[in-house]
Amino acid sequence: MDIDCTYLPYSETGYFSDLVLDYIGNAPTTKDFYKYTPDAAGLQQAIADRGQYPVNRQTLVSTLQKQYTALPVNDKVTANIAALANDNTYTICTAHQPNLMTGYLYFIYKILHAIKLADELNTQHSDKHFVPVYYMGSEDNDLEELGTFKYADRKFVWDANGQTGAVGRMDTKSLKPVLDEFFRLLGPPGKHADELKEMVTNAYLKHKTVGAATQYLVHMLFGRYGLVVLDPDEAAFKQAILPVLQDDLQNHLAYGLVSEQIENIEEYYRAQAHPRLINLFYLKDNLRERIEKRGGKWIVLNTEIAWTEEEILAELTAHPERFSPNVILRGIFQESILPNVAFIGGGAEVAYWLELKPLFEAYKVFYPVILQRQSVQWINAYQGKHRRQLGFSVGDVFRSEVALVREYLTRNGNDNWHTTEETAAMEGIIIQLKDKAQVLDPTLRSSADAVLAKVRYQLQVLEKKMLRAEKRKMQEQLQKIYTLKASIFPGNRLQERTDNFSGYYAAQGNDFFDAIYKAIKPLDAKFIVIEEQQI
Repeated sequence: MDIDCTYLPYSETGYFSDLVLDYIGNAPTTKDFYKYTPDAAGLQQAIADRGQYPVNRQTLVSTLQKQYTALPVNDKVTANIAALANDNTYTICTAHQPNLMTGYLYFIYKILHAIKLADELNTQHSDKHFVPVYYMGSEDNDLEELGTFKYADRKFVWDANGQTGAVGRMDTKSLKPVLDEFFRLLGPPGKHADELKEMVTNAYLKHKTVGAATQYLVHMLFGRYGLVVLDPDEAAFKQAILPVLQDDLQNHLAYGLVSEQIENIEEYYRAQAHPRLINLFYLKDNLRERIEKRGGKWIVLNTEIAWTEEEILAELTAHPERFSPNVILRGIFQESILPNVAFIGGGAEVAYWLELKPLFEAYKVFYPVILQRQSVQWINAYQGKHRRQLGFSVGDVFRSEVALVREYLTRNGNDNWHTTEETAAMEGIIIQLKDKAQVLDPTLRSSADAVLAKVRYQLQVLEKKMLRAEKRKMQEQLQKIYTLKASIFPGNRLQERTDNFSGYYAAQGNDFFDAIYKAIKPLDAKFIVIEEQQI
């Protein structure tokens, strides 16, 4: 498959917040919100500093080995897990919930970004080893988001047959009707579609929980790159942050520190996430509900569960796995169990990580390099052909329909619809009349201004009518612009936030992942546009 890659500044796409753009651009307004710059120099310093923040490598390796006992053996993954026992081994981490069928394309892109960065660092540092890790947010309970994916303009929704609690713990048995419906549409038929169907069937219908199914699917898709999939829903892992969990229950340190950081951020930007007094859920069986303190008791919302201080601390000590961090404490948990040097996330993740630096400092937990994952727009050969026929560059496709239509009409249509010259000429005449009127009577100035404003408005109305007339004459050509925009940006959204990987895999198999892997430049903060070339 022949492809061309174009790298665009994020600022030219119109899809990213000012905070993200300023962060990756090293703007002075963001410098107090992070520890390491998101570049090679920042990574070098983070690697040098990471040894000052040890993690329990023995627990990490043994727990991962336990999780992998039911998965097909991959020598590269096995070696990477074993290497995590060594002090010179570090991780490059990305995180996401266990979305059904991986959810949207950005799930794939952030994983490939982590893999590519780990590979490049392994090439650069012969005395160290770097392992890419997908940290699964298996404790998330947002089934409405996690149980949905789109394929072939069809939305597939799993209701989990009434199950509640952490999605990663949900039984997969009731997924069969959803998958059967998906398989009926999956195409194009052929070797890759058959491979995918077998993988998905084995993942969701031969593994008991969504977490286990997701671990299997991601392992089968990316194990050949050495990716390690970690499910943090383990008592052994929660032991690493017992003091943090206890402090949050009793002293609410996170609430004050993060709230203060948010105030600083909101002098320039909009905050992404907000802390609560207690940033923990209670996780048990089919339950994941927030913990609150009311009066002298700690309660679990929407239940009758309540503890005194002594009782909740006893529960925490005996069952740390029942206490689930929210978004404010999730990063602390991640960095406490992984020897991580860089975290790769989307714009929203970058934004909330910038709120957390004071919390990491207070708990003496390593705060990694935060990297904006590379976004990818895939333009197929058909779309690319139409783009070139219309005379637009790759970067042009990110412009609005209105801007593209105006440019196209200017280049290819009758330019008589413009009234710029006539407007300027008429304004000149009216200004001359205004000068004459003011000589006769200064009070006529406002009347002359009103005439000028009215003429300008009427000329704008006329220009719009003339433009509509020109559009009617070129309706067929302009429809191609609308069709191109709609196909590249479904619902006026980035493709990576609407499409699932399955259609691309069914058509191309692993070549799809390899093309993205090859295109990614992990420390180059640019938007990648991959365009297929016609053979």
